[in-house]
Amino acid sequence: MLKEDLSRNFGFILHDVARLLRVSYDRRMRALGLTRSQWWVLTHLYRNEGLTQSELADLLEIERPTLGRMLDRMSASGLIRREEDSKDRRMKRVYLGENIESAMKAMRGAAAEMRRDALAGLSDDQQTEFVDLLLSIKTNLTSLENFSDGSQSVKKGK
Repeated sequence: MLKEDLSRNFGFILHDVARLLRVSYDRRMRALGLTRSQWWVLTHLYRNEGLTQSELADLLEIERPTLGRMLDRMSASGLIRREEDSKDRRMKRVYLGENIESAMKAMRGAAAEMRRDALAGLSDDQQTEFVDLLLSIKTNLTSLENFSDGSQSVKKGK
């Protein structure tokens, strides 16, 4: 079996960085009383309010019943609200709660502070290049053949 220096393996590094970002953000969100699952839902709704529960479950990569229970709790506490879809009453669309503005402002501020801390020591140009490189990698992975169905074909000669 070949031994690889995993300290330079970008997949491992990326995974560790993502984990550290989540842990750091979790600590910052505890002061607001939000769990990781809750702030992840709120962040997705902040980016794209009005998703159906099914779309949100797919984005979060969790089962629909699990999300439904979480949304029940979040709705009861006023973090989110659900409304019937105007075209299909069987579907529910999810929106940020009416009194969520101060929590979202705190979340966005904490996220900006965390990004600033994470990128400390990098010049503005390096930060821009880093984000551009991540976006290129994301594009590469998104465009892989059969990516959406979970299977991945091996290309000949690679």
